[in-house]
Amino acid sequence: MKKIREWISVKTAKAPTLVVILCILAANIVFLSIAALVIMKLVPPSLENNDYWSCVYYAVTMLATGYMEIIEDVGETGVVLIIFCMFTVIIGMIVLTGAVIGYVTEFISSFISDADAGSRKLYISNHIVILNWNTRAAEIINELLYKNVKEKVVILVDDNKEDVLNDIDERISDTLDDENEAIREESKKLKFGARNKFLRENKLRNRVTIIVREGETWSTKQLSDISIEQAKSIIILSSDDADTSYEHDSILERREKGNENTIKTLLQVTHLTSEAENENAQLVVVEVENDWTLTLVETIMKQKSRKDGCIIVPVATNQILGQVFSQFSIMPELNIVYSALFSNKGASIYAQVSDEYSLTEEEFVEEYLKNHLKAIPLTVIHDEDGKYYRYYLSDSEQSIDIVDSVKSTDSEKVTLSINPDFEITDRHVIILGHNSKSNSIMEGFEAFCGEWQVKDAPDVLDITIIDDEENLVKQDNYERYPFVKNIIAAGIYDKDLVCNVIGEFIDKSNGKGCIIILSDDTVPDENIDADVLTYLVLIQDIINERSKDNADFDSSQIDLVVEILNPKNYDIISNYSTNNIVISNRYISKMIMQVSEKESIFNFYDDILNYDIPGEEVFISKEIYVKKVSEFFIDIPKPSTAAELIRAVYNESPPENKSVVLGYFNSDNQMTLFGGDQTSIKVSLSENDKLIMFSNH
Repeated sequence: MKKIREWISVKTAKAPTLVVILCILAANIVFLSIAALVIMKLVPPSLENNDYWSCVYYAVTMLATGYMEIIEDVGETGVVLIIFCMFTVIIGMIVLTGAVIGYVTEFISSFISDADAGSRKLYISNHIVILNWNTRAAEIINELLYKNVKEKVVILVDDNKEDVLNDIDERISDTLDDENEAIREESKKLKFGARNKFLRENKLRNRVTIIVREGETWSTKQLSDISIEQAKSIIILSSDDADTSYEHDSILERREKGNENTIKTLLQVTHLTSEAENENAQLVVVEVENDWTLTLVETIMKQKSRKDGCIIVPVATNQILGQVFSQFSIMPELNIVYSALFSNKGASIYAQVSDEYSLTEEEFVEEYLKNHLKAIPLTVIHDEDGKYYRYYLSDSEQSIDIVDSVKSTDSEKVTLSINPDFEITDRHVIILGHNSKSNSIMEGFEAFCGEWQVKDAPDVLDITIIDDEENLVKQDNYERYPFVKNIIAAGIYDKDLVCNVIGEFIDKSNGKGCIIILSDDTVPDENIDADVLTYLVLIQDIINERSKDNADFDSSQIDLVVEILNPKNYDIISNYSTNNIVISNRYISKMIMQVSEKESIFNFYDDILNYDIPGEEVFISKEIYVKKVSEFFIDIPKPSTAAELIRAVYNESPPENKSVVLGYFNSDNQMTLFGGDQTSIKVSLSENDKLIMFSNH
């Protein structure tokens, strides 16, 4: 008896479902046996089917259907048999039907619960996997909308599944509403018939299937359950810890040291993908926020190669954003350019790969321009695996291969003269506040000065920093950076001091000044963007006073770059007419999304965000520049098509610095990228317009 009890206890703990089924089965067998014996005693001997197994059949029929067939077979019968048959039916409904219904109901409920919790295996392939969740993640999903193709995304988070779903729904809903409203407004310019066709063809639809599951991102079972071996790309994000004022300091300290969760997750992912039997190596994009994590990710990269099942691409968040912000401070229009290029919407960067080296960069560009008018050739890059990549600017990947008949006039009609002495000079920047990207921003400035500083000439760049004393001490007052000319220890509560410094800066900028306001990402969540909004109010008040006192004052001569971390604050800031609002999280999101689909794009981004090594006589690295028309050309070119301008500028560029025109900004700061049919884009430049150039210098 003891062994039976132990066996039942063990089985109940290990397989409760099986125990329940066996109990239901046993109870029904016992009841059927007893019912059959009683019926056999109650039926008259004259009944033909009065043996035991016939009585079992009668009992089963009554239990399963409630139909009392025995009464029909017997004919006239006694009250006792009728009562017993009714009793059998009632008990059968309880013991058999009720138990089965209860079990099935519980099974369905359990099935739904398990599916909702993510404890069942998900059979899926060719999908995108996102591990962890943070403030940048929703924008990654949002970028997929612009591809206008069906995509499947599986997200694995530690907890707060409902919050993640709400975050996604809100972002996607806002995008669909905004984009489709813009399309409706555009359609109003067309006639009724053409309007309906335009709406059908251009309406943005949500074609992304999203599955969110809860579980440990480093668990072998959880990762296998989302079919990570069959995913086409895997994105590992830095998770945002719950951040309250009480625990903020400890969370910040952990973030600055490193992210062991990212490393643990990456190790598990590389282990599983190395065992996957895939024809192509899977792409694993890893977001890293500090040097410790980056060093370990790079170490893991050395141990894993394509034949091992995955390609690891680390995206250094702070480093990239630091490079981006330093470029924005010098050429604020790049904010608009990068927002477009880093997105799946409109003109973007595309790459084609070849195993054979064929053409140099100059040969590639010249050959392509001879018979293509739907895309712009940019450069060639060779990676460590011997792959040869050609890069293009285009509205779509399909447009790259379209061959056109390029007339000789496309390169000869436009006559122009490029200023051989063009230099970027005399840039003035004032930085308000700090964040975790401050060091990387300074390194970006340092690289810019290394390329553009002319020997024995005035400094190409001077920077004023306004920040609280505690952070200035932490940064050693930026003493290692010679371009930092002025340090002001002040915060948002030192209104008079801050306003005086900014006022003097505006008065002396002479059209070459930029004010950049950084949003502190080291504060508790409830204080995010608070300092930015305060500084913005002060600056706008100064600009309003200057405009009131001087009718000739041009507020557009001051470029104002405002960083925000929470996209919900965009509408508030845009009311202050800032010409460059940078939602920094979106840049990383857009880049991660593009890199996760085509890892070769990362090499191009890495190239354009880094200037040449200081002291080099020959400029190798190419970047995207915004150059004023009146400074780049000796004479303003006559009106032309984009096709003519692109080819004329390239032909007239000096051999050591071949320049490709990607588009331009008009005097109202409206951007046009030459991503479509170049012959249909009319270009009429004025001296205040600015060219978007891809060049060495």
